[in-house]
Amino acid sequence: MIDRRSLLALPILAAPIVVRAETFPSRAINLVSGYAPGGSTDVAARLVGDRMQGFLGPDARIVVENRPGAAGRIASDWLRRQPADGYTLMLTESSSHGLLPHALRRGTPYDPVADFTQVAMVATTPYVVITRNDFPASTAQELVAQLRSSDPETLPFATSGVANATHFAAELLVNGLGRGGKFPNVPYRSGGQMVESIARGETAWGTAALASAFTQIRAGRVRGIAVTSAQRSPSFPEIPTLAESGVPGFDLVNWYAIIGPPNMPAAVTEQLNKSIRESLANATLRERMLIAALDPWDADNSAEAARTFFTTEQTTWREYVNRTNLRLEE
Repeated sequence: MIDRRSLLALPILAAPIVVRAETFPSRAINLVSGYAPGGSTDVAARLVGDRMQGFLGPDARIVVENRPGAAGRIASDWLRRQPADGYTLMLTESSSHGLLPHALRRGTPYDPVADFTQVAMVATTPYVVITRNDFPASTAQELVAQLRSSDPETLPFATSGVANATHFAAELLVNGLGRGGKFPNVPYRSGGQMVESIARGETAWGTAALASAFTQIRAGRVRGIAVTSAQRSPSFPEIPTLAESGVPGFDLVNWYAIIGPPNMPAAVTEQLNKSIRESLANATLRERMLIAALDPWDADNSAEAARTFFTTEQTTWREYVNRTNLRLEE
């Protein structure tokens, strides 16, 4: 028999239970860079991550974590296995998600498009050919003459790793001279370390993302003799392109984007995308990026546009690799 007290409790028991939805972000967001500190991806991650915090909310916090190795492939493979909740992201670039799936003989352990959520594009920078200050070749034309006539073992090139886009750019240069695969690669863990090695005189020349080399070029510790893009960089208009220097066939730039694990919630992806777009429109951030030789992404920058760009880049890099017949060994 139900007593009066039990009857009075029934409306309370029948009332719906209200669960407050978690506000994103409610804890720190981890933004991973696939390279060691000091390189261009690390610089881009810290500049953009710092500005994103303010647009995500007053208590939002983004922590940059470096997971270097294998030209970003280790971090990329790790990222795709993380929870798709928006709290683990990666600032990636064209090596791990453009070039390497096609240039490596064994490919990559991940699909550069399907295994990730593309959140937004961030920036571009060309690659730059640099030399140490006392190297006899002070122009691209003089370097080409040296590369044509010298014993390759005496002119190894420095890069920010084995089998990444800086390695590909150097190989593309010597390949165009009919000497591909002959010059030793001296790899470093980041572009910053690689440029410092040339400043110290450990190697005579090398290729780096301009955003990794800008500090040492401006300080006069190394020479920037040519960029790989079709146009000169607005950050360094005094550095000619390789095409201007009589070396045709170059139109390479390094691009940067923020991605996450596959199948992130659309609402979270859109919130992150909006914070990136707002960050890139900020005058202070744009000035800092240009000082760092990072050209802010000004084209369509929805998450869908970023995914389309990633898809198109697979065709672009595949055709580039097939046309040059360049394959990289790990």
